[in-house]
Amino acid sequence: MLFDRWMRVLVTGAAGNIGAAVCRCLAASGMRISALVLNAEQAARVEHAGRTVIGDAGDPAAVAEAIAGGVDAVVHLAALRSPELGTPVEVFGGNTRATFVVLEEACRRGARRAVIASSYSILGLRFSPHTLHPAYFPIDEALPLQVEDPYSLSKQVDEATAAMMHRRYGTDIVALRLPYTVGWPELEAMARTCRADPAAMAADSWSYLHADDAAEAVRLALTRPVAGFHPVFLAAPRTMDPRPTAELIAAHHPGAEVRRAVAGHDTPIDTSRIERLLGFHATRLLDIPPL
Repeated sequence: MLFDRWMRVLVTGAAGNIGAAVCRCLAASGMRISALVLNAEQAARVEHAGRTVIGDAGDPAAVAEAIAGGVDAVVHLAALRSPELGTPVEVFGGNTRATFVVLEEACRRGARRAVIASSYSILGLRFSPHTLHPAYFPIDEALPLQVEDPYSLSKQVDEATAAMMHRRYGTDIVALRLPYTVGWPELEAMARTCRADPAAMAADSWSYLHADDAAEAVRLALTRPVAGFHPVFLAAPRTMDPRPTAELIAAHHPGAEVRRAVAGHDTPIDTSRIERLLGFHATRLLDIPPL
């Protein structure tokens, strides 16, 4: 392992769905957590952090306070997660500023590792005002982006920021391109929606991830020997739809090239890069009965 179990980690967005799972997972590994959250209501929900700071992740003073005393690594999760959660300027400007500030403040103070929440939405499919289709399946990190909304654009810029920070400071950074990532109640509800109408998740390629699996990916990204900047897709190995994946692709993305057959209910996202880099495999899977 690159780091020992007592590493000091700043987690931004620690009160969120993924943030809470990350704090729980890292604390169970013996890591010492500082949390940065936006307000007192969020601070009251934070568990497993030795120290919680209230402030905006885009505020250098707040971030500096959160990492006072030093950190070995940072997990940056704070963001507006949809273009519908603010104006275009608020979503794009707020997300990209926060990523720059958090990485700049942590990396120049000596953080050796960073993990940022990128998104499957970087492809541009989910939030586009138009119906878009991937150029090919299975989706991988080389797939051309089709960004048409401020949230997806913010993720593209976040990854460019992370790559720059690695070149500037030498901090090794993993950008997790998370799909639809929530807990069991939300996953089960979305699976029921998808069962009734598979078009509801076509832009997401019917992919998902449990928040606890996302947390395990973060832990591995902090502790495995990684050098450089690495954007990686991750997802559960099967889709949330009971129909064969090849049929779903043919029906909802008919113009997409199928470069490699997708068997059964396998996700049409190639997760081999994160498997090689971190040894990560999602293990929390929905029980999807046949139609």
